[in-house]
Amino acid sequence: MENVLIKEQGQIAELTINRPKALNALNGATLDELEHAISSIEKREDIRAVIITGAGPKAFVAGADIAAMSKMDPIESKNFSRHAQKVFSMIENMPQVVIAAVNGYALGGGCELAMSCDIRIASEKAKFGQPEVNLGILPSFGGTQRLPRLVGKGIAKEMIFTADQISAERAYEIGLVNKVVSADALMDETYAMAHKILSKAMYAVKSAKNSINTGLETDIETGLKNEANLFGLCFTTDDQKEGMNAFLEKRKASFKDF
Repeated sequence: MENVLIKEQGQIAELTINRPKALNALNGATLDELEHAISSIEKREDIRAVIITGAGPKAFVAGADIAAMSKMDPIESKNFSRHAQKVFSMIENMPQVVIAAVNGYALGGGCELAMSCDIRIASEKAKFGQPEVNLGILPSFGGTQRLPRLVGKGIAKEMIFTADQISAERAYEIGLVNKVVSADALMDETYAMAHKILSKAMYAVKSAKNSINTGLETDIETGLKNEANLFGLCFTTDDQKEGMNAFLEKRKASFKDF
């Protein structure tokens, strides 16, 4: 693959959107490659965390490819939207923990890609925004749905309606990103976060991700029932026994399940 590079480091797969001359803009080919990468990784039990970042010093993903979009008719544009939505939903719901290392511009589809990840760590140089109304369109890769779920309806409407870019610090203030670090420390901090999560009981982490994602899309009682069911399933694992025995024996647990 050319537009999405894959590097594996132990139980972590790093995916890099690799179109630096186009500021890593998302076109159909890039979405195809990203879908292929996610499809292969989500089935693997030896990969337990995924990091997504952008190539070059300027951009995570600066948006969708406007040159390609400008030639689309209404049906083609709808299909393009649905393709991206499908890929981003795959990222959101894959069993692995997914961390976005936002190294620069995360605009339009780039902001939407970052929001599909579980955790977002941003370089102090990163910029976020949904500038689509400047182009006569609206966010269509999940932005009108995930942004209000992350930052609240009012702030989401302000960002989308004004098309303003915001700094990494502002993104942290409103809950769009989890952490802001120096540009030089970004990948080290992201890998450190991944390794910290990997030291936990990963079946439990995977189940918690399922419970959170499912619960946000339903009423609280249904969410609570799903939470209890997943809690019960944890008691079928060796990791539950190991974790509780280690606690009682005052030693560090050694987890194995996924």
